[in-house]
Amino acid sequence: MSDTVRESVREHYARAALAVLDSGCCGPAAVADPVFGPGLYDEAELAPLPGDAVAASLGCGNPAALADLRPGETVLDLGSGGGIDVLLAATRVGPDGTAYGLDMTAEMLALARRNAAAAGVANARFLEGEIEAIPLPDASVDVVISNCVLNLSADKPAAFREAHRVLVPGGRLAVTDIVAARPLTEEERADLAAWAGCVAGAITAREYVEGLEAAGFSGVEVIPTHPAGPTAVSAVIRATA
Repeated sequence: MSDTVRESVREHYARAALAVLDSGCCGPAAVADPVFGPGLYDEAELAPLPGDAVAASLGCGNPAALADLRPGETVLDLGSGGGIDVLLAATRVGPDGTAYGLDMTAEMLALARRNAAAAGVANARFLEGEIEAIPLPDASVDVVISNCVLNLSADKPAAFREAHRVLVPGGRLAVTDIVAARPLTEEERADLAAWAGCVAGAITAREYVEGLEAAGFSGVEVIPTHPAGPTAVSAVIRATA
C-alpha cells in the first residue's frame, strides 16, 4: 500500500507542477483559499517572490514564519514543492545560513530551482529524495519545517525518525499539517485520491504527539489553526529534538 500511495501522491503533485511550468512566465492566478495556498501568507512576504512560487503554493500554513528562524541557521523543508517556504526560510536565515528543500517529485524540483534562480536566492538548495530517507547526514540541520506534507507519508514513523536524525541535539521541528479529528477507518485510508488531497493520510493530534515522542522528540505540541473540512483541522506542530 505504501508504494501505491507514494506513486499516487507523486503523480498528483507532478501534474500540479507541470500546470505551473507549462503556463508561462507567472503561473496560473492564485485563488484565495482559507485552508490551502498563498492566502495563508502575508502579502508583503509574497511580494518579492516569483509568481510561479506563489502559484504553486499548496500548503496549509506558513511554517517559515512559525519556526523562529535565526540568521546563520540551517533549515530543511520536507516536501518543498515549488519552493515557496524554502525561499522564505532562506531570507530569514540570511546569507550565512542555508535552506534545503527536499522533494520526491522531479517536476516540483525543476519548478523550485527555477523559482530560486528567478528570485536570486543563492542560499537555497534543493534535494531529490523521500522524507522517510532524508539524504543528509546526522545532526546536520538546526530546524525542520514542512507544510502539509507529513500527512502524505504512508510511513510516518520513518518520517518522524528521519526528521529527528538530521536535527542537531536541541534542534527544532515546526510544521503545519492536516490533523484528523478522529481516527480514520481502513476504508477511508484506502482512498488514493483522498491521500493526495491531504485527507486519507491524516492522523489525530494524539497520534502526532505519540509518534513524535516515539521518534525521540520532546515538548511536542499540536495547535489547531483553522478548519480543513468536516473531519480535520489545519494545525501547527512543534517539537524539540
